[in-house]
Amino acid sequence: MVAPEGAAALVLAVPGAPSSATRSLAEEVISIARSELPGLNALIGYLDGDDAEFPTLASVLAQNAAERVARVEQARAAGREVADPEGPSAVVVPLLAGPDSALIRQIRQAVMDSGTQVELTDVLGPHPLLAEALHVRLSEAGLARADRARLFTVATAADGIVLATVGGEEAVQAAGITGMLLAARLAVPVMAAALDVDGSVASVAEQLTSSGSAQLALAPYLVGPEVPEGLLDIAAKEAGCAAAEPLGAYPAIGKLVLSMYMSALGITPAVPQGAPAH
Repeated sequence: MVAPEGAAALVLAVPGAPSSATRSLAEEVISIARSELPGLNALIGYLDGDDAEFPTLASVLAQNAAERVARVEQARAAGREVADPEGPSAVVVPLLAGPDSALIRQIRQAVMDSGTQVELTDVLGPHPLLAEALHVRLSEAGLARADRARLFTVATAADGIVLATVGGEEAVQAAGITGMLLAARLAVPVMAAALDVDGSVASVAEQLTSSGSAQLALAPYLVGPEVPEGLLDIAAKEAGCAAAEPLGAYPAIGKLVLSMYMSALGITPAVPQGAPAH
């Protein structure tokens, strides 16, 4: 399957302070999406960009729309019969695992500022593929067994997981759904906490230990760029435990980004093996 000719661009909306590491992560996510759908026109816009090294979401959307019009005009000038492109010029996919109302407002404002017709998708979670990604990140950090079928145990495996998110209570509730899926995979209790709410992580860690968990682990329910630097380290200290890495450019992130894009355009997505359509 290849991207339909003239289809709207996929524009990845990247939150947080832009950096070379953030750009590498976003480019890797785009690369995964392109490998699943060759010919995909995919672009990256930064919510806190500077339009020099890191283009803002509004400017990326405006330029994409202008280039789309120019392509039609060039085709007509060359004598080719071309219909005006219908529908949105882009589908904006937030690079967020869970809802963060402040960041979503920022994305909506950038869309308005661009003056273009675009489709804005939901965030990536909750989804079974994110539970899988969390499991992998925990096992990579030595905080969980790679799978329950294996006979050996990991000496440092946690018996209680603090699922760390950002976006306040709304994000905690949404993370709880993926948390249930993770708990089923690990057969240990999982509770969500908000990194951006004072005392949330410490409170959840206390609840887990008081209900019998002796060894906790912090699992970031975050792609990465949306969380300020150092906040995860502070949270791990609050919870008195080790932390896994954020989800980053795990393959499931690229697949979910593409799935959101295809669903927005009514293209039937190829469902990742073992997971329902999002």
